[in-house]
Amino acid sequence: MLFRQLFEPESSTYTYLIGCTETGAAALIDPVLESVERDLEQLKELGLSLRLTIETHIHADHVTGAARLRERTGCKCALPEKSGAAHADLPVKEGEALRVGALKLDPLFTPGHTDDHHCYFIDHHQTGRVFTGDALLIDGCGRTDFQNGDAVTLYRSVHEKLFALPGDTLVYPGHDYQQRHVSSVGQERDRNPRLGGGKTVEEFAAIMAALNLPRPKKMDIAVPANRRCGQLTGDA
Repeated sequence: MLFRQLFEPESSTYTYLIGCTETGAAALIDPVLESVERDLEQLKELGLSLRLTIETHIHADHVTGAARLRERTGCKCALPEKSGAAHADLPVKEGEALRVGALKLDPLFTPGHTDDHHCYFIDHHQTGRVFTGDALLIDGCGRTDFQNGDAVTLYRSVHEKLFALPGDTLVYPGHDYQQRHVSSVGQERDRNPRLGGGKTVEEFAAIMAALNLPRPKKMDIAVPANRRCGQLTGDA
């Protein structure tokens, strides 16, 4: 397996490139519109053919590069079925694996940040990796105050789906704002200040209710566009 973690600085978004060495097929998890040329260059350098773009959820802080990448490469766009996104090629559901050549990504339905959120687990050569989007960040988690988010639901998603994975599973988040790259399920289970260390659901809900975060700057453009796989209107 070929693997790259790519970073978009404006929204502090991680995009993940996964490539199958047997077939040359590749997928990009959570691509960003402004970074499409970078992603295409990475694929070219590695000799890979993009087959899938995969979204963890409908993003509010950036526009996905999925539609642009599909125009350029002919790849398919995979989005959570629950998002109801238009122009999606492949609806994502827990229990229905996504195939990238000989590689298998298992979707985990993890609502709470948004009501459509999915994480993706891959076990390759006895190394487990989980791509957690905004459900679980390093020492944190995504907000729960819009897009049908709910703190109690997120707590249960993380504890029942993500913290149930083996402790040495590598955690690759959708964002990081402090130049951190990777964590592990065991570390987040033990030390995450919001969700780990034995925090109760009531404690977590109180933490989330007190955040008082500003509205994402690109939300009015990003959410409608991402409900169309990243296709922008003329006004946007």
